Amino acid sequence: MEGNISREQLKILVHLLLPLCIYWTAEEMSVSIIADITTNALCPTKSTCSQAIYINGLQQMVVGICKMVAIPVLGQLADEYGRKPLLLLIVSTAIFPSAILAIDESKGFVYAYYVLRMISHIMSQGSIFCISAAYAADILDGRSRAAAFGWMHGILSLSHVLGNFLARLLPGTYIFEVSVALLIIAPMYMIIFLTETVKLTPNLNQHLRWSSKAYKLVQDRYSSMRYALHVVTSSSTLKCICLVSFFYDMGMSGISSVLMYYLKSAFDFNKNQFSEILMMVGVGSIITQMLVFPLVNPLVGERVVLRIALLASITYALLYGLAWASWVPYFGALFRMIYILERPSTNAIVSKASSASDQGKTQGLVAGAEAIGSFLAPLVMSPLTSWFLSSNAPFNCKGFSLICAAFALAMAFYFAWILPEAPSTQEENGESVEAPLLA
Repeated sequence: MEGNISREQLKILVHLLLPLCIYWTAEEMSVSIIADITTNALCPTKSTCSQAIYINGLQQMVVGICKMVAIPVLGQLADEYGRKPLLLLIVSTAIFPSAILAIDESKGFVYAYYVLRMISHIMSQGSIFCISAAYAADILDGRSRAAAFGWMHGILSLSHVLGNFLARLLPGTYIFEVSVALLIIAPMYMIIFLTETVKLTPNLNQHLRWSSKAYKLVQDRYSSMRYALHVVTSSSTLKCICLVSFFYDMGMSGISSVLMYYLKSAFDFNKNQFSEILMMVGVGSIITQMLVFPLVNPLVGERVVLRIALLASITYALLYGLAWASWVPYFGALFRMIYILERPSTNAIVSKASSASDQGKTQGLVAGAEAIGSFLAPLVMSPLTSWFLSSNAPFNCKGFSLICAAFALAMAFYFAWILPEAPSTQEENGESVEAPLLA
């Protein structure tokens, strides 16, 4: 990594990354099979299922609406009440949807799975990264954070490889049973080994009546939200990166919400082919995020890496949208190994522009901007994809919705191009960027 990391700091970071790896592996195991399960439950004997596309889009839309509020609030709570309890809460919610499909895969259980997964994703999507990034910022100095974010996202890619390898190896009937076991191990590990990095202040409101506590809680959340908004809006860098995140997530969330169903309908892809693509992407992403990003970032900076990643995302969307043969998605997946660098570069830019005490708040607000994009994307992508996959399409281009998503990614690239490089908030306030909270 760029800066010097002590053995104690590395040990603490490992105790964060290991349970996250287990959690993400368990979550990824279900990705390649859920399209088949949903289609078989809702539309037996059919390869194209509009109900499956719409229920997936509805889930993503509801999650996006709720995430707009949930992620910034969870980021604030992590600053005020500690990272560990929030991470434990987030990781634990994923157990229940997987447990439902471990019991049965019939129509009623599939509906229950989507309801519980909505709740789980509201809590976890985006927030787990912003809180983990704040945790890393607590223990590492400014020079080491960008590399740490790359390693964190590299662990996610490693988890994708492991999850898809297990999904490829295991019979479909055992995937969710193994997933549940791993999802129980992750929070248990955190309880035993994860160290809290936030110095908590004594609770002065514990003797208040419950009504007064409720009012005080709402008042504190409102004040904290106003302060976080002021921090972001007063920084041209943070304002611009919010727009980048909004358009990027609008494009990529739109693609991810329909991609499996598009490939299944257009090229008759199944669980094994989904797993092959995801494993290939995962292996490449591990290299780019854990090795290439820490080496390249000090040379060119986060802004250049961000622009390259966004160009790759536009190419990825166009290749998939215009795919003319079954090998094109495999080739297009190569660009996913590059565009995945958008996340660590964004985390690094936000962290550099934020003070030590505001890491959770600013990471949460940027993730909230992403949530707005992920809410809007299914409103367009689900009906558009269903229309162009049907026999009533106005012209023959099954991936037209993915081409439309490329325009949102082009907007993200525009704002990344004009992104200003401002001095970090820590430097402006006279704080030392070299002084982590936990030495």
